Amino acid sequence: MGPGPITVDPRVLRAMSAQLVGQYDPAMTAYMNETQALFREVFATTNEATVLVDGTSRAGIEAALVSLITPGDTVLVPVFGRFGHLLREIAERCGADVHVREVPWGQVFTLEALEEAVREVRPKLVALVQGDTSTTMNQPLEGVGAMCHRHGALLYVDVTASLAGNPFAMDAWEVDAATAGLQKCLGGPSGSAPLSLSPRAVEVVDARRSVEAGLRTDPGSDDGAAPTGVRIRSNYFDLAMILDYWGEERLNHHTEATTMLYGARECARLVLEEGLENTVARHRLHGDAVLAGVRGLGLSVFGDVAHKMHNVVAVEIPAGVDGEAVRAELLHDYGIEIGTSFGPLAGRVWRIGTMGYNARKDAVLVTLAALEQVLRRHGAPVAPGGGTVAAQEVYSGFPA
Repeated sequence: MGPGPITVDPRVLRAMSAQLVGQYDPAMTAYMNETQALFREVFATTNEATVLVDGTSRAGIEAALVSLITPGDTVLVPVFGRFGHLLREIAERCGADVHVREVPWGQVFTLEALEEAVREVRPKLVALVQGDTSTTMNQPLEGVGAMCHRHGALLYVDVTASLAGNPFAMDAWEVDAATAGLQKCLGGPSGSAPLSLSPRAVEVVDARRSVEAGLRTDPGSDDGAAPTGVRIRSNYFDLAMILDYWGEERLNHHTEATTMLYGARECARLVLEEGLENTVARHRLHGDAVLAGVRGLGLSVFGDVAHKMHNVVAVEIPAGVDGEAVRAELLHDYGIEIGTSFGPLAGRVWRIGTMGYNARKDAVLVTLAALEQVLRRHGAPVAPGGGTVAAQEVYSGFPA
């Protein structure tokens, strides 16, 4: 019950137990095509360039940034938590001229503040996190893409922790590139990074396209090779090559991680069978129950709750309580894991997640009851039964 990875949905585990098939087997290419179509619906987009990057969610982030950023490009990174700093670091490693704007952890940016920064910096790319689990904040995105385009910038958004648990509308919000991971609200394991690129983003990637020498009719020719200064500075994360691999040409690149493809496909199938809006509503319901429950125990919540993600809450550790000892007892005595945090919040908050398969009433109530017992043993003045009673009030009138 932490901020991810979470308990994998049993259907995803079963899907991942299937036997491997070759990467050019018609069944395999059919699975790839189906998975692309499924994730277009999850991202709420019609983007043809919707694929999986083999690797954890950070692989998707790096693939997007290294493929969109040419060394020397100006990039704006608005930072409101640990993962904004990650985008900054990756952009710097891509050779970008990176400009950072920050708000205190626990807050988000207004559209006006973002536009002011874009006016000042004049970036080619704005790189922004939607849901940052380090602070539990959910950055509003409506209007951001249109604003970036008015000023000639592309918008990349990291939706690793937010996709399928919070509203995200890639096309309606004019997002040019978005990357995710399976291990949060999608209910799968880490190891596959769904990614989608708008036609604007594809134009940038296409201008940097190279075909590996060993795939050319004449390996000694430079035909099909982008100039060295333009060529994407990673082979594995070269989205032009990855798009060729997933596209009709099926140009050889890497060997697709078949088991992860099975898992990603099933994650998307689960979301769409439930209905994307229903999946988001389920995360909202159980997140609200945890929020009410920890408050019912008399605990304080960190950050601007009006902009909190649905799927994780940051709980202030009570004075005099050893936060790591509480986490250890929850895990040892009850088999429940909750998270700590990073940087300025390390040792200050616990992070309790309700994501994917764990966004369930029984999981929420058991976690709150166990937390109450452990806190009582540590001398914290918690209200007896306060957590589960408050959560049940949220659930009143809703299906289990």
